[in-house]
Amino acid sequence: MHVRSQGIQNNSYVPINKKEEVVMKHIIQQSIFFMHGTFYTGLAVCLFMMAKGEEAHATGTVSELKVVDYVDLNRYLGKWYEIARIPVFFQKECAGGVTAEYALMKDGKISVVNQCCTEEGKVKQAKGRAWVVDKKTNAKLKVSFVPFLGLWLFAGDYWIIDLGPQYEYAVIGNPSRSIGWILSRTPTLPDEVMKGIAERLKAQGYDFSRFKMTDQKNFTSCSE
Repeated sequence: MHVRSQGIQNNSYVPINKKEEVVMKHIIQQSIFFMHGTFYTGLAVCLFMMAKGEEAHATGTVSELKVVDYVDLNRYLGKWYEIARIPVFFQKECAGGVTAEYALMKDGKISVVNQCCTEEGKVKQAKGRAWVVDKKTNAKLKVSFVPFLGLWLFAGDYWIIDLGPQYEYAVIGNPSRSIGWILSRTPTLPDEVMKGIAERLKAQGYDFSRFKMTDQKNFTSCSE
């Protein structure tokens, strides 16, 4: 079984060994049974693919992605609105109203609650955990939405590559540039702020045209 790495210039394929394949199949089956939907299963598969893609990135020609110098996690916690994203299949049902909320837990991990509204006005929610992997900057984290026997599996990279001086906006990416999110403390960002973010993303090797704006105006609330 092979997974094609995304965002890798040499278009290489990264092999998954037999043990990983067995574990992956088991987790996906458990996700379907316990979580009742393709949203979470797709999320698990995507995070697994992202993790394998980062392994391939080490041998690719993409320049190193830079994170911000330091993140004060206490200031970073709370609710964020998605302003734009590079489309990913596990968010294909999200028509708008996308938010993320982070809270610090007793064990030091960060609880993650992602939510969005579908075209039918129904709420979609995913709950996960994030943890810091670079204590020097707090800007490199792992995030997982797949709990299994007390562990959080198939964690993907969550790198904070841009951050407003007052933590009014944040930009999330990964080394292979296969994902990207622009977040804000408010449902909108001024045009001049977005222009600056776009310029810095381009300087980091991102193609800003891949980002699609998120509809926050027409999805202020949705039902369970």
